[in-house]
Amino acid sequence: MNINWEVTNGLTSYAEAVSRMELLQADIREKSARELVWLLEHPPLYTGGTSADPAELLSQQFPVFNSGRGGRYTYHGPGQRVGYVMLDLATRGKDVRCFVHALEGWVIDALAQFDVPARRAEGRIGIWCDTLSGKEAKIGAIGVRIRRWVTMHGFAVNIAPDLSHFAGIVPCGIADYPVTSLADLGIKASLSDFDDALYSTFPKFLNTVANAPDAFCDSQSPEEI
Repeated sequence: MNINWEVTNGLTSYAEAVSRMELLQADIREKSARELVWLLEHPPLYTGGTSADPAELLSQQFPVFNSGRGGRYTYHGPGQRVGYVMLDLATRGKDVRCFVHALEGWVIDALAQFDVPARRAEGRIGIWCDTLSGKEAKIGAIGVRIRRWVTMHGFAVNIAPDLSHFAGIVPCGIADYPVTSLADLGIKASLSDFDDALYSTFPKFLNTVANAPDAFCDSQSPEEI
């Protein structure tokens, strides 16, 4: 696998992570660096995507960053696995929709390793599952930015974060559904356990990106998404 796989222990500042991704994005495009999957945790913070509505930022108890990725407001913090996925789609079919679809599928497949039947939801961003009480809830967020076919940002999956921290925003602009986590579902799993699940399902994700079905074909050449 000619892709770097990196796990950073401890908490990584958001500004540091974005700065690194922006520099690496240019290097990957110029073929002077390898593609990267970067798994990390952030300290408590909120990020706003390109569609963020200021009315959905309910509290500024934590730092707020404009991320440049797609989507609205989301929370990052300890106990959440953040995955930054930096691939060169110029060599992988130039299919933006397929990349996002495959990214969702990868998270869903990883959660299935813990017997969580996660899924997409029509008209709603993110990864969804049922809580112990049967309420549909969001367990993962997806947000990407693509410049000249090189991807950055990626996903965030709730392993065991403080779910009360999500009360400071309307997560991804969806107010009618709660958020959940593996811990909230009664599943004892570490970040390392989830990383193992991601690693084992990664080949399927790459295969999906490389073999984009026509249904997901996107013929536009994006400067930035």
